[in-house]
Amino acid sequence: MSHTTLARTAAGRSLRPIAIGLFVIAGISGTLVHESASSSAPSFSEVLRGDHGAVTVADGALPDGVTVFDDRFPGVANLAPDLLHALREAATAAADDGIELNVNSGWRSPEYQDQLLREAVARYGSEQAAARWVGTAKTSAHVSGDAVDIGPFDATDWLSRHGARYGLCQIYRNEPWHYELRPDARGRGCPPRYADPTRDPRMQQ
Repeated sequence: MSHTTLARTAAGRSLRPIAIGLFVIAGISGTLVHESASSSAPSFSEVLRGDHGAVTVADGALPDGVTVFDDRFPGVANLAPDLLHALREAATAAADDGIELNVNSGWRSPEYQDQLLREAVARYGSEQAAARWVGTAKTSAHVSGDAVDIGPFDATDWLSRHGARYGLCQIYRNEPWHYELRPDARGRGCPPRYADPTRDPRMQQ
């Protein structure tokens, strides 16, 4: 092997770890900046990164791709039993149409909800503006286990058309991903949606 060949080989070997390192960094960076477009809750990677204090999976944080059948996560397992049952009925029917219902956010601990509210205030500039998107720990249906944010788009589209037969209804016009259980909807259809959470009397308590 000539001196030139040895030099090229050595250079190739030295560049290989650098290229691999750059690939790994790019992959991690892509994961960390990812945020679900269909939920007001932060992505799982953002939660783990530490932007949300001590919030963990135990507080309801969910990774991407969790379905309504995944009891490993408190964000799903701690949903109200009737809501979870309805979601699983709907998910079974949706699967026949090739649709998977993912839970972007379900049950949340009060600490998680408080953290989301603080971040919403910082993002939107005031508590009043933030209230259009995030409730307090005392008023949020997520904390009580009575609300779920569904994704991706084809899943919310499917539920918007078929959810009423399972009692699953969109509650707010500005949050098409947010569903709650309304048992009467099975026979009467879903009630009119509120413009946003500030119009919901429950949020004024």
